[in-house]
Amino acid sequence: MEQKSMTALVSAFSRAYHARTREVKIYDDTLAAQLLTKEEYAQIGKRMAGGAQFFFPGFDGGEDAALRRIVDEQLSPSPLGRAAFANNALRTAVRTGTGQYVILGAGYDTFAYRQPEWAKGLAIFELDHPATAADKQARLAHAGLAVPENIHFLQADLTTEGWQAALSGHPAFDQTKLTLCSLLGLTYYLSRESFSALLAALSGLLCKGSALVFDYPDENNGTEKAGERAKKQALLASGAKEAMLAGYSYKAMERLLAAHGFLIYEHLTPEEISAQYFAAHNQADPAHAMTAFDNVNYCLAVRDA
Repeated sequence: MEQKSMTALVSAFSRAYHARTREVKIYDDTLAAQLLTKEEYAQIGKRMAGGAQFFFPGFDGGEDAALRRIVDEQLSPSPLGRAAFANNALRTAVRTGTGQYVILGAGYDTFAYRQPEWAKGLAIFELDHPATAADKQARLAHAGLAVPENIHFLQADLTTEGWQAALSGHPAFDQTKLTLCSLLGLTYYLSRESFSALLAALSGLLCKGSALVFDYPDENNGTEKAGERAKKQALLASGAKEAMLAGYSYKAMERLLAAHGFLIYEHLTPEEISAQYFAAHNQADPAHAMTAFDNVNYCLAVRDA
């Protein structure tokens, strides 16, 4: 895939698979499948199913059963749960005056192309690495998906200094407007220093009352105390040359956010995420119940200073 994010493509596949196969959905991404060619969708599914013995030693089911179990237990919980969490946070933010939505590391997220009526007054900014951003735009064009007028594409590498100029210098971005900034799936691949620098940059870009929504690995992630799913996920990410670099306790995250003027407004543990976002799906389809991913918390933080 060269520099395009393989992790982002697999995430799109997992959202597409869930949307296609489930009646009661944790998060319904109706466009994810359109960003993948039929060949890519089949290839990713075949690769994932072929990893059944890695995920579940001794598994003796067929390819379809293997894929379903891998998607349910390994691939889908994080992309689906965090997207549902961010969607709820954005809907609430819009009700209280938020006028801008910034998606950092947008990947193949499709919210902006199926935006509900309540989101159409937002200015939406998608920022990602140039290679991934260009690939996504090509996929949108190939799928014949129209780009709404309120969407703005920005290309920048979040790991380099000065990336924020792409946002602050955009004529449509207003630093005086309340903004929700999504950082879904980013914290895993940033060192503590890089994440701190990102928070510092966002503190300088966002006005008081603006917010961040993100997921993050806890302090046991990457250690022997991590759950088995988390250990295998880390191995997969490393194999895709996207190694996970840091984990945080609640107190450590609270201190880090406070140092940059943000206060935690909502925080969910895996158990709380499962209860809030997975219960309806599991009640409807108990034979294929899903749970939030091990060692991953969700956070909504508001700029208070």
